[in-house]
Amino acid sequence: MKKFNFRKVLDGLTASSPGGSAGGGGAGGGSAHPGGTAGAAGTPREEIQETLTSDYFQICKTVRHGFPYLPTALAFDPVQKILAIGTRTGAIRILGRPGVDCYCQHESGAAVLQLQFLINEGALVSACADDTLHLWNLRQKRPAILHSLKFNRERITYCHLPFQSKWLYVGTERGNTHIVNIESFILSGYVIMWNKAIELSTKTHPGPVVHLSDSPRDEGKLLIGYENGTVVFWDLRSKRADLRAYYDEAIHSVAWHHEGKQFMCSHSDGSLTLWNLKSPNRPFQTTIPHGKIQRDGKKPESCKPILKVEYKTCKNSEPFVIFSGGLSYDKACRRPSLTIMHGKAITVLEMDHPIVDFLTLCETPYPNEFQEPYAVVVLLEKDLIVVDLTQSNFPIFENPYPIDIHESPVTCTEYFADCPPDLIPVLYSVGAKHKKQGYSNKEWPISGGAWNLGAQTYPEIIITGHADGSVKFWDASAITLQMLYKLKTSKVFEKQKSGEGKATAEIVEEDPFAVQMMYWCPESRIFCVAGVSAYVVIYRFSKHEVNTEIASLEVRLQYEVEDIITPEPEIIPQFPDASSQLPSLKSLSGSTNTVACEGMMKDSIPCLSVKTRPVRMPPGYQADLVIQLVWVDGEPPQQITSLAVNSAYGLVAFGNCNGLAVVDFMQKTVLLSMGTLELYGSSDPYQRQPRSPRKSKQFAADNFCMRGLSNFYPDLTKRIRTSYQSLTELSDSPVSLELERCKSPTSDHVNGHCTSPTSQSCSSGKRLSSADVSKANRRGPGRPPFRKAQSAACMEISLPVTTEGYISRRAMLQQLHGISSFSHDERHCTAHTWMNKENRENSFSRSRSSSVSSIDRDSKEAITALYFMESFARKNDSAVSPCLWVGTGLGMVLILSLNLPASDDLRQSEPVMVSPSGTVLTLKGAVLTFACLDCTGTLIHPPYEVWRDPHSADDGEKTRKRKLVMHSPSSSQDMGDHQFAVICSEKQAKVFSLPSQTCLYVHNITETSFLLQADVVTLCNSVCLACFCANGHIMTLSLPSLRPLLDINYLPVTDMRIARTFCFSNEGQALYLSSPTEIQRLTYSQEMCDNLQDMLGDLFTPVETPEAQNRGFLKGLFGGSGQAFDREELFGEATAGKASRSLAQHIPGSGGIEGVRGAAGGVIGDLTRARIALDERGQKLGELDERTASMMASAEAFSKHAHEVMLKYKDKKWYQF
Repeated sequence: MKKFNFRKVLDGLTASSPGGSAGGGGAGGGSAHPGGTAGAAGTPREEIQETLTSDYFQICKTVRHGFPYLPTALAFDPVQKILAIGTRTGAIRILGRPGVDCYCQHESGAAVLQLQFLINEGALVSACADDTLHLWNLRQKRPAILHSLKFNRERITYCHLPFQSKWLYVGTERGNTHIVNIESFILSGYVIMWNKAIELSTKTHPGPVVHLSDSPRDEGKLLIGYENGTVVFWDLRSKRADLRAYYDEAIHSVAWHHEGKQFMCSHSDGSLTLWNLKSPNRPFQTTIPHGKIQRDGKKPESCKPILKVEYKTCKNSEPFVIFSGGLSYDKACRRPSLTIMHGKAITVLEMDHPIVDFLTLCETPYPNEFQEPYAVVVLLEKDLIVVDLTQSNFPIFENPYPIDIHESPVTCTEYFADCPPDLIPVLYSVGAKHKKQGYSNKEWPISGGAWNLGAQTYPEIIITGHADGSVKFWDASAITLQMLYKLKTSKVFEKQKSGEGKATAEIVEEDPFAVQMMYWCPESRIFCVAGVSAYVVIYRFSKHEVNTEIASLEVRLQYEVEDIITPEPEIIPQFPDASSQLPSLKSLSGSTNTVACEGMMKDSIPCLSVKTRPVRMPPGYQADLVIQLVWVDGEPPQQITSLAVNSAYGLVAFGNCNGLAVVDFMQKTVLLSMGTLELYGSSDPYQRQPRSPRKSKQFAADNFCMRGLSNFYPDLTKRIRTSYQSLTELSDSPVSLELERCKSPTSDHVNGHCTSPTSQSCSSGKRLSSADVSKANRRGPGRPPFRKAQSAACMEISLPVTTEGYISRRAMLQQLHGISSFSHDERHCTAHTWMNKENRENSFSRSRSSSVSSIDRDSKEAITALYFMESFARKNDSAVSPCLWVGTGLGMVLILSLNLPASDDLRQSEPVMVSPSGTVLTLKGAVLTFACLDCTGTLIHPPYEVWRDPHSADDGEKTRKRKLVMHSPSSSQDMGDHQFAVICSEKQAKVFSLPSQTCLYVHNITETSFLLQADVVTLCNSVCLACFCANGHIMTLSLPSLRPLLDINYLPVTDMRIARTFCFSNEGQALYLSSPTEIQRLTYSQEMCDNLQDMLGDLFTPVETPEAQNRGFLKGLFGGSGQAFDREELFGEATAGKASRSLAQHIPGSGGIEGVRGAAGGVIGDLTRARIALDERGQKLGELDERTASMMASAEAFSKHAHEVMLKYKDKKWYQF
């Protein structure tokens, strides 16, 4: 422990104020004690028995939910009834009954071209774009590759595996067909060369192989389709072509009639041709299903290509012909479609997204029987649907999988593990009432695999916020995901009218309701949403429908640096009294946002209009209050950066880069609305100049952005100033010349007061008026209220890896909120003037550059973390009291005291008072999270109100009275007057002893990177601090000693999506958006890693293969079925020889090893090892038995031979030898 005493002292010193003037004991800035030992008021480290050790932690992925991103291929096992989907990223998703969902990934990352099940064998073959075949073992819960075969000289284009065959046909781009043994994954010497398949007189290459299939009538005949329109019927026994068919148009797919006498081809001109084997010279029938019939009787006009066709027969009805594409060219606006032809009826099913592939599900796996199709699985680019063919109107099945996560782009996530058990059934009951009607009444046909709950039984809920303003609640218990309830936050606002765009200037764009932040209290069921249009909506849960008006408040929160450069020394900014902060409120049924006329300055109007009429609210979450930030002097409100709600106090707090607002949602009043610097009062450690609410629009040209920086950042200030001397083309405007000193090279992309108004105006040749410049320099990170929301998922932007200037989570999240979530198309923004560009480019983004200068650092101190709790607000307080902890982007922590009415009866009438405590604590980097521990190290949860239905029919006194649950420690205990405050920033974590405010422990988490997410979580009845770093490391620290327990480089943050959506939860759970359509869950708990095998579903279950139908004597006699076909004899090495080694390379897989590794550590692992030991023992005993039998046979042969020799020479005389 003595090794890092000196380091702790240094940590405490470096954690003090950058200016070195205000980091003393009271502020806690430089109060780190050597070795983590406590001061007089602190609790010694030895008294806290920390139970968590590194053995409790391990990282592993658990399950992936959602729709496979960029799908490319589809396959179905008709016996096991499981579905496989391949993707462009090399992933495979295998789906069965609900709960059976498996994710696999090719190490190469090459796109999956085709998938083929070994039907009812528990195996899958994948063909990838890197010309490699893989054999996957599905008889284990985590599939693994058994064999791989890499083609070196030819490109794979098509594969076909006949039912119950061990030989895989592989077509290539050169037109050749190779044959692979599935069991050994070795190439056969039997090859069908393209020049042997076509006629000798043909001089052109037929193109790549686009189709392979064996005849249902004779397995010894192979149908080969070439791209240029040639079809060859190849006799595998005689190694020659039985027939060849030619067509003018390119072939896309081929389908057999089950009798094997006819086949159908789809072509690039939108035609279908039906061929008869007896007359292959021309098609038996040619149709263009969607082509217009010409009046003169000529051939119908060409249509779009039919990419795939399936020809399925029915015993008691007409056959089904199902195909994708083929629509007329003159219907350009028509959506992608699937056409079903059943007899003379033609049904066109329009899809919302392009069709990737489709499969027809049939009753029998045998190709030579009536197929009896009952459903069609259609894989779209962003959806998976199954159509019921047994009903004439072709309804779709209700999809049980959570594949609609991306229905609207995901913008934020929250994860709650071990939440109250009654929440899931309640949410499901209100969500079930809004389900769509018109689904098929049949059971979901993809019903394979097996799954059980396993040992994990605690309830889990995931909440996703979306770009369209919707919020989805998901049941995530036992590593499954099921939709519970959907809330549409946009319903509280008026719909945007098309004519409003001009009146509200640039603010009308496509996603004004995108969800930015969420806060949920499971115990009180209060839910709060912050949207990109600078609003907060508070929802209460009710089981009863209500028709009521929506109350709304407007908050003016826009602050700037004053014009004065050097204030008088005796002038000290006073913290305003709470009563003076109560403005003339609009507790209205909607907001009075009168839109300013064009050309006029917008002021005191919100971005959106709350509905003023009574609104019908169904059971579920119902809007209780809407709080909107308003425009100030033509400046749009800033993005909300932090949010906290406490149901016991009845308060909601939110902040942005301008300041903090606290609202009493019970009395619907604003308690506090002020700039960040004014929160400090006289306790500001930086001793900066004050800000105040804007009083005028006058511009101060006195180098306002550099004021006060030279005292704290002299080198950086000098560098920023000198860097501008290299700029050449500057506007000759006096204002522009005055601003030259306070610009930054990236000022157009840095959201400080120093954004440059000249760089754009110079290029456009247009000067800015002084009013425009005034507006520009007051703006700070001003943004229009919303932009096209594309989801964090849709952006893949590399993160900064240097620490030039001020690289931090703040700078990154500025890009997260601004670019990846709400600004996907910034390069298309027009910028005729700097004002226009600044308005649009910086929409909801505090920074476009990878670093934030000290100018921005000083002038805009964002509120980054808020936390309500019962704690000691001031040094040496004797009792805990309600507090609001406020963390800023500069690492400052302020504590505000909340004075609540003494009794609940007075809560609705008496005001809540908010006052400063004078406490300021400091850390390095922006503050991320807070927590409070009692004297034993147990997490103290904030107080909450027990849920009661606000619209219950029982209106008695008992119902109206609030029931509060407080978690503050008892003062009667000897150590009950101590607490530990845990504070984590993007750079370090600190633990303070309260009320002494002594810093007990400091841990510098990272120096070269920064944290993106941190949270205090419970695990194994203890607590720890979980951190996710921008360099991909996941770390856990013990509490309160901040001992490192886990540090694994798990996930390099290569795009903004991961950083935006990563979140921790209790019991060692976490999740993030791994792709725009998928949620990846992981665990950092060793216990869950050990039990994961028991929780996963089984992909393979023992099922008997259905017996083939008896064809009958006459059909067998006259049906012309081929003779028995022995593929082993024809393709085996003895007959066909060996293939060239340079043609393909066999790569052994690790499927068996992976299966054992996956099972290691748990009961399954022990059983697996025991089974392997038994197998090995059995093998040895078998080998011994074989050797014994061989020796006995040898001895018997010798005895027999000796006996024969004896008989031969028995009667001979000696002289006859």
